[in-house]
Amino acid sequence: MSFIELAKKRYSVRSYLDKPVEKEKILQVLEAGRIAPSAVNKQPWNFIVITNEATKSKIANTYPRDWFKTAPAIIVVCGDHSKSWKRSDGKDHCDVDAAIAIDHMTLAAADIGLGTCWVCAFDAAKCHEVLNLPENLEVIALLPIGYPADTAPENKKRLDISEIVTWEEYR
Repeated sequence: MSFIELAKKRYSVRSYLDKPVEKEKILQVLEAGRIAPSAVNKQPWNFIVITNEATKSKIANTYPRDWFKTAPAIIVVCGDHSKSWKRSDGKDHCDVDAAIAIDHMTLAAADIGLGTCWVCAFDAAKCHEVLNLPENLEVIALLPIGYPADTAPENKKRLDISEIVTWEEYR
């Protein structure tokens, strides 16, 4: 499968089979995040894999959606602000670097038959507390992962390339 085919195949999965994900497959997904590029190669991320039902329940309370609770595993993606590169104007690239790693992981999951959904609308302070994280770590996203119980939507509406691309200058 070509990269474009893989990217088109990937979708936000919000329904999972009641089937655990093999540790080897989770490790493949994590490896894709590990090898992602980052600003100045700082690699300012940590990935916390949650499979324990009690901890999953606590994390699910930070994003109370029924579908979220059906995921057999959750990868909590944290950015480490003490490690991330800061541009000369102060722009911290921690979120950007974490996003690149997350995108790598979502595509790797799709490649091996797993589904994910990039979740950002959670209670970050509560999640931070549940995981007992140090101050320098920020939970960037929750990545539920499992075997999809549904199928990809027929038509993922995307803007036409002419609507998002200009050449040489913005018009």
